[in-house]
Amino acid sequence: MDAKKMWDEVLDHADPRVEDWFMMSSFIPSLVICVLYVIIVQFGPTIMANRKPMEIKNVLLVYNLGMVALSTYIFMEFLLSGWAVGYSLHCQPVDYSNSKAAVRMASTCWWFYISKFIELFDTIFFIMRKKFSHVSFLHVFHHGIMPFSWWFGVKFVPGGFGTFHALLNSFIHLMMYTYYGLAALGPQYQKFLWWKKYMTKLQLTQFILCLVHASQLLYIECNYPTLFAYWIALYAGIFLVLFAHFYYKAYISRKSKPQSNGAAQNGVKEKAN
Repeated sequence: MDAKKMWDEVLDHADPRVEDWFMMSSFIPSLVICVLYVIIVQFGPTIMANRKPMEIKNVLLVYNLGMVALSTYIFMEFLLSGWAVGYSLHCQPVDYSNSKAAVRMASTCWWFYISKFIELFDTIFFIMRKKFSHVSFLHVFHHGIMPFSWWFGVKFVPGGFGTFHALLNSFIHLMMYTYYGLAALGPQYQKFLWWKKYMTKLQLTQFILCLVHASQLLYIECNYPTLFAYWIALYAGIFLVLFAHFYYKAYISRKSKPQSNGAAQNGVKEKAN
């Protein structure tokens, strides 16, 4: 069996409702964007090497506030289309019907997928501002893998069990971008950012919850594709380890060293996700 025939057989299981949605007919556009992202990460610092850091404070403010609005919308839609109106934490199959709630959930998954492309600007802003140290393996791996992996999520399972981690992630991101938006306003707002140290703890909690939730399908019968549940569990496990390592280096191993109030994720030093 050749590769094309195998792929065609895989596509037989795709959700026909999303076939004509933007960027959903083929995975190629998503792959191309992710490859371009890696190229920018590779060559961006070289291009900026002999240039001054760009002053983009107003751009960052608009971007962060826009991401707060988008993340809030996605979080609320995940709640109102499923998780606050009857979704089960244990076994929740995907509803492939054309009911209003099912299509609303699929649409929310698509918006979550699109938001992962927008978040690639996090890295671009780092490079433009010559904050190269913040373009870490953790940062690039997370941003580079999410859009491509979520194309498959929307294409085959736009709803159900696997959206639990997207619900948590959208909540974490609305909190994060709120923080970064305030930080971008300037040093005078530092007094409102006392909760900075809790952000990484929230991220760690997110991955623990995702890992525990996805691991349920190892022990229970559920009409949800186990391959996707295992991928979520693997993803959560990898990032739990990476974020735990980041937390140890940023907060524990440096506990006795002076701390600075620098900027990171387009505004705050400790930005990792």
